Amino acid sequence: MSDKRPLDIVVISDVHLGIYGCHAKELVQYLDAIDPRILILNGDIIDIWQFSKRYFPKSHTKVIRRILKMIGKGTEVYYLTGNHDEALRKYAGFGLSNFVIDNKLILEVDGKRHWFFHGDVYDVTMKNSKWLAKLGGKGYDILIIINRLVNHLLEKMGREKMSFSKKVKEGVKQAVKFISDFEQTVVEIAVDKQFDVVCCGHIHQPEIKNMSFNGKTITYLNSGDWVESLTSLEYHQGEWKLYQHAEKKAHQPEEEEETSLMEWAAVAKVVTFPAT
Repeated sequence: MSDKRPLDIVVISDVHLGIYGCHAKELVQYLDAIDPRILILNGDIIDIWQFSKRYFPKSHTKVIRRILKMIGKGTEVYYLTGNHDEALRKYAGFGLSNFVIDNKLILEVDGKRHWFFHGDVYDVTMKNSKWLAKLGGKGYDILIIINRLVNHLLEKMGREKMSFSKKVKEGVKQAVKFISDFEQTVVEIAVDKQFDVVCCGHIHQPEIKNMSFNGKTITYLNSGDWVESLTSLEYHQGEWKLYQHAEKKAHQPEEEEETSLMEWAAVAKVVTFPAT
């Protein structure tokens, strides 16, 4: 008997495989503990912007292995593209058995119209300043590494951990109201398109809340990220819930072996698609 938690839908976004800040080991633990009927990967799963052959450790490869294994066992997996993996947008509409790549997904769930997409297309700063966003991404990665080293020292001193990047982002958000503007824009468009539920990623801010526009109430969902929040969205027994994975004690970035070509070949062999 499986000890995995059965779930109707799981939404994960902003994993950023290929950067130092990615909590791939924790994500593998989570994927090993669930058995979803539908898995929605809502953008920025692989960080193609900052991808380097010099850094793609085994734990990152394991995440891909777990997802491929789910596909092989019959889980419906939708890979929705984000800004960091926008190179995959040219493959939008590609489907093979129970695996689909697209830019958005519309599902009717228990009588409610759900709209899933990453969210970067409604981020004005992203559209107008892509080069700045990419530069910021590099700085963000460095900040995460420094932060982990500092937290390692703080833990040894018995002090509370801190998040540099969260403090930086909070300062910026207060100045430009970025998050609230993003959420409001998404909700207004979802109301116009007559959806009941809208689900995004992109802003790394996990959330479930009801919002109103033009007299219509809509449920806004955000799956957060696996860099800081370590969160996902789970739908089971007619209800959406936010899951937060418990992060183990702070640790220094590990020197992990680069994945070999032989290992990539092994990953490809994991998939045996169910007969259609």
